[in-house]
Amino acid sequence: MKTHILNSLNQSQDMLMAFLLNADNITNIENGAHLLIEALKRHGSIFSCGNGGSMSDAMHFAEELSGRYRKSRSGLSATAISDPGHITCVANDFGYEHIFSRYLEANAKAGDCLLAISTSGTSKNVIKAIEYAKQNDIHVISLTGPANTVAGELADCDIHAGPSEFADRVQEIHIKVIHTLIELVEREFFPENYR
Repeated sequence: MKTHILNSLNQSQDMLMAFLLNADNITNIENGAHLLIEALKRHGSIFSCGNGGSMSDAMHFAEELSGRYRKSRSGLSATAISDPGHITCVANDFGYEHIFSRYLEANAKAGDCLLAISTSGTSKNVIKAIEYAKQNDIHVISLTGPANTVAGELADCDIHAGPSEFADRVQEIHIKVIHTLIELVEREFFPENYR
């Protein structure tokens, strides 16, 4: 069992090191943070979406902006598209691929920002949300696995974790990126929390 534990942790470390060694990844995180900050400075809102584990990450991202990350401060306008009533209604009446775009149609406005998470970069409902956002002047940051995915190509800023046989390794990078984005937003609006 110890061998499996070590193998798992070493694989995770290898993926993180490969991610860190690509300077484009650091630039993409910085660009993504600027999009979030710009939306909030314009009194806009941030939305996030994803399926399965990526929905959990989208919820984690939004609650740490609207609630609390490291230290107490004012709440920031952030919502994960995760309401089961909305999702089941839209999935039933329009189709599952519309669950995120329909929510944006009802709640988002020009100048807002969407964090769209898809480990494959090919989730139809995430892509449809990105397409809606782009058509309505909502900036998009995508969190994907491999480079050059459909979702990543459509987004204003694509942060791709890197290729992996399994989604869990991609998600491990995603949560690190999410925490970094939140920290950068906080450092902009609440610098006193980082002295």
